[in-house]
Amino acid sequence: MSDSNEETRRDERLAAAWRAAATTLTRGPREATVGECLARLAEGPYAYDMDAPADIYGDGIVEELERRVAELLGTQDAAFFPSGTMAQQVALRCWAGRTGNPVVALHPMSHPEMWEGDALSTVSGLRVVHPTTEPRQPTPEEVAAVREPFGTLMLELPLREAGFLLPTWEELVALVEAGREREAVIHFDGARLWESTVRFGRPLPEIAGLADSVYVSFYKSLGGLSGAALAGPRDFVEETRVWRHRYGGQIFRQFPQALSALAGLDRELPRLPSYVAQARMVAGALREAFAASGVPWSRVHPEEPHTHQFQVWLPHDPDRLTDAGLRQAEETGTVLFRRWSAGGPPGLAVTEVDVTGPGLSWTESDVHEAVSAFVSRI
Repeated sequence: MSDSNEETRRDERLAAAWRAAATTLTRGPREATVGECLARLAEGPYAYDMDAPADIYGDGIVEELERRVAELLGTQDAAFFPSGTMAQQVALRCWAGRTGNPVVALHPMSHPEMWEGDALSTVSGLRVVHPTTEPRQPTPEEVAAVREPFGTLMLELPLREAGFLLPTWEELVALVEAGREREAVIHFDGARLWESTVRFGRPLPEIAGLADSVYVSFYKSLGGLSGAALAGPRDFVEETRVWRHRYGGQIFRQFPQALSALAGLDRELPRLPSYVAQARMVAGALREAFAASGVPWSRVHPEEPHTHQFQVWLPHDPDRLTDAGLRQAEETGTVLFRRWSAGGPPGLAVTEVDVTGPGLSWTESDVHEAVSAFVSRI
């Protein structure tokens, strides 16, 4: 059997094991079937008039979603986008036009640099500079030391690839001030901004109020089907709607995405602080369990999670660890870790841990037992 066939077979086993597991820290988007997604969408109840006409080109329920987002973030307006990639491309392009400077200062581990196929330069004609290449948030001193003018400072909150890292509130304020001292506008990549209130100790409007524009996702923390929003001043958001049309984002009908996003705002958003608290318990229990298990070295990063997601590092081959987690899921019905990769520090495998509703029932003892079962299969 070829390597590609073996990989496909393992992917199928992983998906089947995750779906069948009775005990898990989260339910991933790859586990749901089409039928399950449809059933969940039809569940209700919704705080929206289901007898209202279906949307056409962004009216109706889409406008209601935009209103809710602007209200939650304390901005003048918000625009729905079919994807975060499109939303951020449009935001950064609009700011470049307004500032007259096509240079964007951002982290090399941020989403536009890692996952968008060089779209900033290829599609939008923008150029980037990196205040730092270290796997952490930049410092105000590094922003101040960038050697050329830049029109926009983009901050990813949290910085996912580095371990879902957030600055402290004081550090964030200083970063924004450093950007403004460089006469740059501030854009927050807030795909996961919803759960940042715990770390910052501030409400969403105060956090979003530091920036000139904010992007938020509806599926990465809220469990929506897809979609994103750009929020900011009314004239800026109106301009982004023009570019949304030009980029192909003026979609005829979007009520499934809008309805699931509204459900996420109603049901998941209030629960996110409890997920963060539980993730911190799980992280501490993982450290203790690995120390007691005989594993020569391990790390939970960051030591106290900044959100409900964090990384675990182990000095083993990532395929070996993925297979161990697969066997644990198949044999015990418990999913502790999912996929591992070599994307961490040299010689270490890394995985992301996500704690949501299904993980709220876990105790420290449950984590210890799951780690013991996992380690025995490495």
